[in-house]
Amino acid sequence: MNTIDKQYYLSLINELRNLTNETEYVEFKVGNDSPEMIGEYISAISNSASLHERDTGYLIYGIKDETHEIVGTGFRPKLTKVGNEELENWLLKLLTPHVDFKFVDLEAETGHVVVIEIPAARVQPTAFKGIEYIRVGSYKKKLKDFPEKERKLWRIFDIRPYETMPAKQNVSDSTITELLDTGAFYTLMKLPVPRTRDGIIHDFQEYGFIKRMDNGHYVITNMGALLFAKDFRSFDYLDNKAIRVIRYKGSGRTNAIRDQFFRKGYAVCFDEIITYIMSMLPQEETIETALREEFIMFPEKAVREMLGNLIIHQDMTVRGQSLMVEIFDERIEVSNPGKLLVDVDRIIDTAPHARNERTANFLRIVHICEARGSGFDRIEEGMREWKIPAPKVETTDDFCRTTLCWHRSLSEWSKEEKVRTCYIYTCYCYVNGVEVSNSVLRERFGISDANKAMASRIIKDTLGAGKIKLADPQAAVKMRRYIPYWA
Repeated sequence: MNTIDKQYYLSLINELRNLTNETEYVEFKVGNDSPEMIGEYISAISNSASLHERDTGYLIYGIKDETHEIVGTGFRPKLTKVGNEELENWLLKLLTPHVDFKFVDLEAETGHVVVIEIPAARVQPTAFKGIEYIRVGSYKKKLKDFPEKERKLWRIFDIRPYETMPAKQNVSDSTITELLDTGAFYTLMKLPVPRTRDGIIHDFQEYGFIKRMDNGHYVITNMGALLFAKDFRSFDYLDNKAIRVIRYKGSGRTNAIRDQFFRKGYAVCFDEIITYIMSMLPQEETIETALREEFIMFPEKAVREMLGNLIIHQDMTVRGQSLMVEIFDERIEVSNPGKLLVDVDRIIDTAPHARNERTANFLRIVHICEARGSGFDRIEEGMREWKIPAPKVETTDDFCRTTLCWHRSLSEWSKEEKVRTCYIYTCYCYVNGVEVSNSVLRERFGISDANKAMASRIIKDTLGAGKIKLADPQAAVKMRRYIPYWA
């Protein structure tokens, strides 16, 4: 153990010794190092730490429980085995869900001390051998025997956002500026950078990017890391939060010609990703004057909103799935872990539901995401301007995918694309107080006045699909107006 780590743990021990004996997320012991007992205490302290809204709990050997005096212990976790198995591995197999506890051995002035750092339970109670424990005062009890505590614990899991949980703990103030791009924060906020590190630390605490620990060190929260990390790989469990952009040749996934990961915080590299995506989009040449011009076949506005939705609507508790942007010759698909929180048919009119409200709010403050709507209305605005089919949204219990197609003539659109676009645009107009007539829909599809019949066929197909209805069934043909089926 290096000097800095040793000083940190000695300082931590002194802080914890000042707590009362009734502190339910800290337990002191000298002997009684039974593996079974340790497993039960890890469960109890993990759950109690969550109940008391602490990020970490502690089981410490070498300190008397009654007096908090450091007397030393003979317990050596790294030398302890259960059968032929190391204690740590044995415990890890029997704790559910996975608990990243940590054994720390150190020498204090008056004896050997072992600190077991125990992360708070996050999404469900921590169990040992299938049994969940809790601390009640200074006693370890089975959680099922205290239903009021169990109910409160589950409420905490429901309401404590992933964003406020720790991405990295025990971080010094100097390390914060090494791990986080603090300069990007002030650039986005259009504020001068404070002259001292203390000023930066103050601002980052105010926004919830970091939290101060009892010993003077800091926790970098998931939100702080996700927005401003210099590299996600510096944080445990955040590497899969990187945004992956793949460019394929053709319309399938068999021939990837570019595969790029963006591992910086979302606020830091958002514009960089947009620039990269736009550079990957197909272009066609047009000659309308004496000069040859390149025409990018997709609106940047839609790309920005799509990427913003990808970030703020992902289920961050899901591991093993990256945020994906896949670019094909004729379409772009984005997918994120977690199902859509609203009905697919109501993505335009339903009030926005962001899983990650704190992250969303900050991205809105710095104008990376819009403050109004769910983002799908903004995507539709971009598609309307370029006469592109409305976005197609698919969702399951595991993920959500949005597909956007390139610019092409209306004759090449499928019937499904025409019906979907008619419905989505009718929803958009209804929400914005615009009456939808044949002429309004002709404008959306880029149909000339001479081809009213083409618009009429699209309207007829959309009515037949049950997606829209007449606002007034008794109205004359020329006066017909259309509204969504749910209006």
